[in-house]
Amino acid sequence: MSMVLGPFNVNATESCFGCVMREEGVFCRLPQATLRQLNALRQTAFYPRGAVLFFQGESPRGLFILCSGQARLSANSKDGQSITLRLVEQGEVLGLSSVISNGPYLASAETVKPTRLSFIPRLQFLQFLRANPDAALSVAKHLSMELHKAWEQTGLLALSPSTQAKLAQFLLAWAAKHGHKTADGIHLALHMTHEEMAKSIGAARESVSRILGDFRNRRLIRTNGGALIILHADELRAVMTDFPV
Repeated sequence: MSMVLGPFNVNATESCFGCVMREEGVFCRLPQATLRQLNALRQTAFYPRGAVLFFQGESPRGLFILCSGQARLSANSKDGQSITLRLVEQGEVLGLSSVISNGPYLASAETVKPTRLSFIPRLQFLQFLRANPDAALSVAKHLSMELHKAWEQTGLLALSPSTQAKLAQFLLAWAAKHGHKTADGIHLALHMTHEEMAKSIGAARESVSRILGDFRNRRLIRTNGGALIILHADELRAVMTDFPV
């Protein structure tokens, strides 16, 4: 069966039951009767790259299920500094903790590529959870995953001994999730600017550019446009324990 594409060449599946991502997302393994109720609540729309879904500090209107594409969660300080908390992948949800707690969104969410999202209003979603304990358990598991990723980010920002170590850890983590091994190393597509990588590790863009250049000179990595090859993962991993220079 050929895939129907919607705006921005994004998969246009309108039902959870026809989704090619089945068993990938937080709600995908629910019983069919429960999934049918959830499907009836969805308001699906297509978003271009750079669309803001919600702002940090905004009252929670509902949650977004990321059906295809990718989004970035970022937080801003009072003096205007911004840091990328994490990238949200297909099958994940955005705004879940705020919807459950009825507290403001703790971060801003923005699409980083053409994306299809399903929106579910907060009150309708809470009613759905009260009526479906299996869905509530899935939500608890997803919140635990979010907490785990938050601790990972905290460790990256607070415990890494240097900016070199932070960037090495970031590249290795990205490779573990998105890379594929070949004869000459681990290939991965970053699709991120130096500025975006800097925001992900709490560093200056100039530092990231300089360190990437150093990694290339030491033949730890090779770059080609948006592609990056980790040539010596063990040596790059050793950078994570280096002392600041």
